[in-house]
Amino acid sequence: MTSGEAEVAVTDDEPRARQQKQPKPEQQKQPKPERQKLITGPGILLVWLYGVMVVGAVSRSAVQISTDFHKAPLAYTLSALAGVVYGFITYSLVRGGETARKAALVCCAAELAGVLAVGAWTLAEPSAFPDATVWSDFGMGYLFIPVLLPVTAVFWLRKSREHTRPAGAGGPEEA
Repeated sequence: MTSGEAEVAVTDDEPRARQQKQPKPEQQKQPKPERQKLITGPGILLVWLYGVMVVGAVSRSAVQISTDFHKAPLAYTLSALAGVVYGFITYSLVRGGETARKAALVCCAAELAGVLAVGAWTLAEPSAFPDATVWSDFGMGYLFIPVLLPVTAVFWLRKSREHTRPAGAGGPEEA
């Protein structure tokens, strides 16, 4: 190989190196579609209420678990779980987008099931709960917000999906 051939080889490799660094038009990142905001209108009130419930449930359970866990471990653990669920729903509502909306719907349904199950359990067998949880007696200690909030949230999340469905997306109203 002569020095001229080496230069040709280097010159030949440079365009390939540049081509590899520059993405092809079909590989270029497409701009992400804007996330659907879930905190418009009644969604703002839902975020605020869930935020208050996060603070209430987490702080209550943190104090109870750290001071009196032996007194009512089930009740305090359920209150901590409620706080985590409230936190995830709050995050999903603030994040927005279709995936977050679906995640919030699933969590709201799980929250409602938990409130109904724990509420019925506390009425059927009060001795199982020496101390109240966030969901005890269907949230009576929290003005029944734990049972009303997921119902309202599910209604809002379903309604917000209907209002943002693109034209021609299909659905019963187009049949």
